[in-house]
Order: sequence, then C-alpha cells, then structure tokens
Amino acid sequence: MDTESTYSGYSYYSGRSRGSHRHGERSRDRHKSRSKDSRSEKSVTINTPPAEPLLGDSAVRGEQIQDDNWGETTTAVTGTSEHSLSQEDIVRITKDLEDSVGLDCRRYFTLTLAVILGLLVFLTPLAFLVLPHLLWPERLQSCGTACEGLFISVAFKLLILLLAVWALFFRPPRAGLPRVFVFRALLAVLVLLFVVSYWLFYGVRILDSQDENYQGIVQYAVSLVDALLFIHYLAIVLLELRQLQPCFSVCVTRSTDGEMRHYNLGQLSIQRAALAILEHYYCDFPVHNPALLSASKSRAAKHLAGLKVYNVDGPGNNAAAGLAHSQSRAMIAAAARRRDTSHNELYYEEAEHERRVRKRKARLVVAVEEAFTHIKRMQEEEQKKAPGDVMDPREAAQAIFPSMARALQKYLRTTKQQHCHSMESIQQHLAFCITNNMTPKAFLESYLTPGPTLQYSRDHWLARQWTLISEASVTSGLKDGTIFLLKCVDFSLVVTSKKIPYIQMSEEYIDPKSHKFVLRLQSETSV
Repeated sequence: MDTESTYSGYSYYSGRSRGSHRHGERSRDRHKSRSKDSRSEKSVTINTPPAEPLLGDSAVRGEQIQDDNWGETTTAVTGTSEHSLSQEDIVRITKDLEDSVGLDCRRYFTLTLAVILGLLVFLTPLAFLVLPHLLWPERLQSCGTACEGLFISVAFKLLILLLAVWALFFRPPRAGLPRVFVFRALLAVLVLLFVVSYWLFYGVRILDSQDENYQGIVQYAVSLVDALLFIHYLAIVLLELRQLQPCFSVCVTRSTDGEMRHYNLGQLSIQRAALAILEHYYCDFPVHNPALLSASKSRAAKHLAGLKVYNVDGPGNNAAAGLAHSQSRAMIAAAARRRDTSHNELYYEEAEHERRVRKRKARLVVAVEEAFTHIKRMQEEEQKKAPGDVMDPREAAQAIFPSMARALQKYLRTTKQQHCHSMESIQQHLAFCITNNMTPKAFLESYLTPGPTLQYSRDHWLARQWTLISEASVTSGLKDGTIFLLKCVDFSLVVTSKKIPYIQMSEEYIDPKSHKFVLRLQSETSV
C-alpha cells in the first residue's frame, strides 16, 4: 500500500512538473517572440564552418575511454553550424576589433614617424649643397678639384648610410610591445636634435650671411654625414651588440603541466626579454595539450567525492550527536584508509594506459609499413606505365590513407592528440613523405613524439595576444630575482631570472720536471 501511494504521489508530482514545464516553455516562447520583435536589430546569427577533425569529433574527451571498435561505430557528420551570438558577445567582439585597430594604428604611426625622420636625415646634406646654388648662385666661389672630390665622398657615404639604416631599422616587426623601446627612442631623439642643431647653425652662419666659400659648405655637409655614420655605429652597439653577452639565466615554467626550460639572456629590458622567451617558447616547448590534464583532474575529483560526512539526527539530541560524531570519525578513518590505497589505483591506471598505448602503437607501425610497402609496389608498377598515367604524390597519399586511418585515429585518441592533427594535415604530411622518399619511421615520428609548437597548425597554438604581468616597469632592465608572467588564454609562463655569477679563475704552474721518474729493473728475477 505504501509503495502504491508512493508511486501515485510520484506520478502526480511528475504530471504537475510536466504541466508546469509546458507552461514555462509556452511563456518563454511568448517572451522570446516579443524580445525578437523588440530587438530585431540586435540579434545576429553567424554561419561558420566547423573545424575538420580526424574522422570524427575534435573535442577533447579526457574522461572517456575509447574501445577498439570506436572507428567502426562512430559516424562523422560535417556541414555548417549556426551559432547565435548575444549582445555581450557582439560587444566583446567589437572591443577586440577596436583593440586590434588601435594596435595597427600605433604601429603604422610609429612607422610613419620613422620614415619622416629618415627622409629628413637623408635630404638634409643634399639641401645644404643645393640651397646656395638656388639662393645666391652669382656670389659663390668656383668649386675646385678638392671640392669635387668631396661630392663623391658625400655620395658614397650617403649610399652606405642608406643601406646600413635599411638593414638595421627597416625590418619586419616581430611583435607589438606594450611600451616604447627606450634605446631606439633615445637614438631617434638624438638624431632629431643633431639634425636640428646643424640646421640652426646652417641658417645662422651660412644662409643669413650668404657665405661665398662653397668648399666650406661642402665640408660642412660632409661632417654631417660623418656624424650620422657614427650615430649609426652607436645604434648597432646599443641595439645589437650590448645584448649578446649572457648576463642572466632565466627559468621558464608553464603553469599547467610544469614544462620547464632554461635560457641565457643578455642586458635586456623586461619586455624585450619576454619577447625573446616567446620566440624560444614556440621552438622549444612541446605543444600545450590540455587533454593530458583531464585524467588527473577527474581522478582527484573522484577521491574528493568519496569523503562524505552525515549528521542524521541533527544537533539537538546530545546522545544522537555523540553517536553521529563517532560514526563520522569512523567514516573519516575509512576514507583515509581508502586514500592510502589510491596510489595502487594510480599505478594500475597508468600501467593499463601504457599497455594500450604500446598496443595501438604496434598496430599503427604495422599499418603504416604495409601502406608504404604498397606505395613501393605501386611505384614499380607505374614505371611500366605511360608518362600520362603516373599518379602524383597527393593522389597516392589519398589512396593509401584509408588503410592506416583507423589505426592512426585510435592511437591519437589514446594519446590525447586527436585535436592537434586534422585529416588534411595528415594527408599533406603523407604526400610530403612520399615526395621525398621517406621511410615509415620518418612519417610516424611526427605522431609518436610530440614536437615543438610551431610544427602544428596555427589554429592550435597561435595566441592572439600575450599579456605581460610584472611588478617592475617593463622598460626596466632584468635584475637578479626578477619575476614576471606571460599570460595567454589557456595557460601562463612564469619567468624567474638569476644573475650569472662572476667567475674567478686562477692559474697554477706545475713544473714539467716534477713528472719525471726513473724505473729501475732488476736483472735477476725470482722463480
């Protein structure tokens, strides 16, 4: 009877829940229709093509365990997906666009100022030589042989200065820094003050008095070009040579998986050191794979969920409270004993995972070797065909890829690499190996061993913006114990610097004669 009443109560409650759920859906539909009418201009729908994973979904599934028949029981669906964006998403996208436009404007503004300053520098010596001929040509003295030789000197020095400035300053920018580069700004100000001072002297002593000694004017222009060459030499010392000698050892640690690298840097500012570290990061660090961290997180959550403490009778009854307290202590002790054996679970989980990885690696190696053997057989057959019937490497890669796709797919899913390699990238790599006559081991090395970040597609590793977090000013130089962070969306790089110690070496002289000794052998030996 109690069971029937319980079931009837549950059915009544579920019926009311379904009725209230339908009523709530109708009210939400009416609310949505009214909101669409009132905000028809603010709702936007963007059609975006989905990413192309390897024969299936590319989402990271760290907790799921794929069986051997996964490739046969999974259906891959492709097409376009519609994602509705809210007003907050539109505002965020607009802000990102404004930030990118602001960075572009600042970069082009800096480039414009550099071009204007460069034109001022190169046109100033020519103006010094041309203005006397335009303003008072009848009063100028004739230019002799020495003066004409100075013309050649000015021409070649300006050509050398032009090439040197182009090689040092007009290079593609590697990154956008948060603050101005101090040494480059100081050099620009120095050049500007230097050219302005020459113009002031030229205007006061030559233009106002209309000097007739044209050879002295040419020598004045030559001295300006010589001074500009010396300033360029100073720029090479400050911008390039000063940072070559290692002064600091920096330790770079990735916050998610603890991957660590050490680098030696010279006298650099914090922002320049951050740029050098990011350049090393893309070449030295393995690609960030958040799927490898999901297993440990799920294991920790499972152990934390196993600890539960109940107080059944409530705090009012003292005897019941004491009993509940003793029971809770017993449960805590049991949970502690359970956690003491968790290392066994971890050991067997890792052993099972390694066994599955070795098993699927062996299947993959056999499948790839058979596919490459088939390629060699196809090449021998194609040599007998007409030149127009020969298959290109791209077609050959597409022909043999299905024979290894299932084994490769299972291996990538087992090692949590399925989101790093798409079908198109694998076929391109296979065609590249076929074109250059590589072995199966060379083809598999990209998938068996995680490579540097730059080896993968830009969609998987390229961060749109890095944020530099530092307590000290980013324009200040590195010091012993400096700590700063380079933060992106998924992780951050923690950088600590240590100064390379001063090494004192001494010399100890050893007399070569002290190593000489005499070996005396007896003529008679005992038998």
